[in-house]
Amino acid sequence: MSQTWLAQLEQQARQRLPAPVAEYLMQGARDSISASEAPGGWSQQRLVPHVLRDVTNIDVSVSMLGRSQVPWGIAPTTLQRAVHPDGELAMARATAAAGTVMVVSSNAGTSFADIAATGVRWWLQAYLPSDRTLAAPLLARAVEAGAEAIVLTVDTPVVGTKYSSDPLVWDVIDPKMLRVNFDPGYEDAPGAEKALDLGPHDLDWLAGHTGLPVVVKGVLRPDDARRCVQAGAKAVWVSNHGGRQLDRAASTASCLPGVVDAVGGTAEVYVDGGVRCGLDVLTALALGADAVFLGRLPLYALVDGEAGVTRLHDELRAETVEAFRLSGSRSAADARGLVRAP
Repeated sequence: MSQTWLAQLEQQARQRLPAPVAEYLMQGARDSISASEAPGGWSQQRLVPHVLRDVTNIDVSVSMLGRSQVPWGIAPTTLQRAVHPDGELAMARATAAAGTVMVVSSNAGTSFADIAATGVRWWLQAYLPSDRTLAAPLLARAVEAGAEAIVLTVDTPVVGTKYSSDPLVWDVIDPKMLRVNFDPGYEDAPGAEKALDLGPHDLDWLAGHTGLPVVVKGVLRPDDARRCVQAGAKAVWVSNHGGRQLDRAASTASCLPGVVDAVGGTAEVYVDGGVRCGLDVLTALALGADAVFLGRLPLYALVDGEAGVTRLHDELRAETVEAFRLSGSRSAADARGLVRAP
């Protein structure tokens, strides 16, 4: 049986990208256990579909921070310009046409203003430095360019060790492909290293400084999810950073139900990690996610620029609609609870 187009994207990227770039996109931390287990987390779940339902008209839309869209968004990833010269601009144009949200990495190689000019709805992903005041110019640029939310990544006090071949990706790319939205000399400033002392108070600081809703990305535990919501998070994002931080971290599929229960509808819950097809989208919604985010898959599609990402959105929509129909789900709300209890 032949693979779907979506299933072939990873191999296509491996064949067409320079080896150091492909390795960077695909590798996980240490032994890549968490990274390799991610897709299987969804396929191991079993669905119990409804029958005798009229599925003539299907509405796959969900609400994310008050805006209606398809049930997936684009997760923040760096080195997009190393995948295709148009980088974030190609990703943004295709995502705008699909009517969904793009989360822009703070390490992006394209200016916030240029990304915003595509018309895409976008959120800023941010790390906080030890000296929080150093983040202020980056945040101000994002607000000025129309960012709708701040996504605080909380699972990266240090960068997880990767076992890489020579040459490293950093030896073969143009430095202008990343971090263009920071002030010159930022990395050399005292206190620019990633904060080791993140706490609930940082959510309040970000919200007060930007006036934007704060989403917390990198949560796996129910108790941490509750702390985030108590600190003012408008959404909690279940993620293990694509398996690129703490290797042997649990799969997001296995952690999602506990976080959903802990939040109890007081904030939205998103999830990423190994989502590769419409069945995965349906499964995540069935487990209680309000939406999913795609990380590696859009990067693989970006090999063909805007056209590739456009096709990604189209293929995923078609697969998701089919999955909804076959499960007897006319809406995302209908999909809740379709997963068989263990």
